[in-house]
Amino acid sequence: MATTRNSTANWEGSLLKGAGTVSLDSSGTGTFDVTWPSRAEEPNGRTSPEELLGAAHATCFSMALSHGLSGAGNPPEHVRTRASVTFQPGEGITGIHLAVRATVPGISEEDFKRAAENAKANCPVSQALTGTEITLSAELAG
Repeated sequence: MATTRNSTANWEGSLLKGAGTVSLDSSGTGTFDVTWPSRAEEPNGRTSPEELLGAAHATCFSMALSHGLSGAGNPPEHVRTRASVTFQPGEGITGIHLAVRATVPGISEEDFKRAAENAKANCPVSQALTGTEITLSAELAG
């Protein structure tokens, strides 16, 4: 069964001097302010498309990794993923780096890294972003 999720952006004014909001309509969990400076300079309490994309990617990757590990008989106790999305004004999104640290009892470092690479390649957000270089660092927590 397919699902559709909705978000809405409202923008007023020019790119450089304008401002807007983005709302997470399906969940109703919030409306967030966005400006050009919050995208290209410092966030100053506002978000950006890249931060929202990073949140989606980190979540999708974590879910895919958890699923893959569990399916292989190594359910994780904890998975923490940070997605760093790089934006270059005039160029666009130039890369995404996923950094994952997880507690997975009974798995070797090699098997964990293989599972992480598989999740990176196969999570739906990674697949949607195939035109962007996605890198990964993966480590097991002690």
